[in-house]
Amino acid sequence: MTAPHSLPDTLFDTAVVAGVGLIGGSLALGLRQRGLARKIIGYDASFVALQEAEALGVVDEIKTKPGEWLRDADLVVLAAPVRVLPALARELAPFLNPAALVTDVGSVKSGIAAELEALGVRNFVPGHPMAGSERGGVTHARAALLENAVWVLTPTDHTPLTALSRVRTLVEELGAAPVVMPPDAHDSLVATVSHLPYLASLALTHLVARDERLSLLAAGGFRDLTRVASGDPRMSRDMVVANRAALREALLRFRRQLERLEADLEDPEELLAAAQEGKRTRDSLPVVKRSLLPQKHDLVVAMPDRPNQIGRVTQALGAAGVNIKDIEVLAIREEGGALRLGLESVEAVAQAAELLTQEGFEVRSRR
Repeated sequence: MTAPHSLPDTLFDTAVVAGVGLIGGSLALGLRQRGLARKIIGYDASFVALQEAEALGVVDEIKTKPGEWLRDADLVVLAAPVRVLPALARELAPFLNPAALVTDVGSVKSGIAAELEALGVRNFVPGHPMAGSERGGVTHARAALLENAVWVLTPTDHTPLTALSRVRTLVEELGAAPVVMPPDAHDSLVATVSHLPYLASLALTHLVARDERLSLLAAGGFRDLTRVASGDPRMSRDMVVANRAALREALLRFRRQLERLEADLEDPEELLAAAQEGKRTRDSLPVVKRSLLPQKHDLVVAMPDRPNQIGRVTQALGAAGVNIKDIEVLAIREEGGALRLGLESVEAVAQAAELLTQEGFEVRSRR
């Protein structure tokens, strides 16, 4: 077991992260790496997840049942999936220190504040870090996942200003950017930028699933567009169902946009204007940079359908001292496939390309 922190200027003495999945684990690692808590306790319904979190050094202690040990916590983060957040709050509330700062990371905010208020939890600040990955679980947790992310805080009329100020400080210390708005405004906005794209991804992937010819033509652009469909199905289902009222409004607006674009098929100039507006909007979207994750530069390698080809690539680069930061199999076909290598610099890409070309591989760089 990892020893508790002994830094003198921590924000919290004992932090409890209730739910040690991707977001909860990333938050716990952020608390640890930035010295924001002397001791971090993980609480989860899954003992396997807790064991992984402890083995990975994400938390200092693990707990499977609520109890008097919670009285020592001065920070409690509810990091379970949105469907079980109310039940989790009911489990922990009887044991919380009245002075403890409590927040959550749920993707839907309407309702959770009322639940905590009914339970008598006074210092509760609803929150939602706009960060995530299609790869879930504590094994994929990274403190850098939260760096530079927009972290929405949705106080109500009953949220103490001192509690809101403390959570803002926590978010900033974790390297994220706090944004404050009402809960209903959050849910409406997230319905458009997060939950609607998920349903759109499902619809597109279902079209492909029902015609095998489409799957032969679905290349990188389609994969990028439908990436969110690779998330945990049950968790994603719970997320959109919990926000169904706001999502229905977003779907209505989306249908109107599709109808407008359908009409524009008969007017090329209008369609061009729509395309130009779309490009301007897309190009103006901010790129979130995770400062703890160095930028990676991609090299795509064509892979012949023969044994040990990935081994040949990694061995050749390893022998030359080229560090592979990320690796992904992009495609597998009867005649072969492709491998994406994430390297740490443009120079590394050039060196790897030269080495692999000498080994007989076809390569191309991708930024």
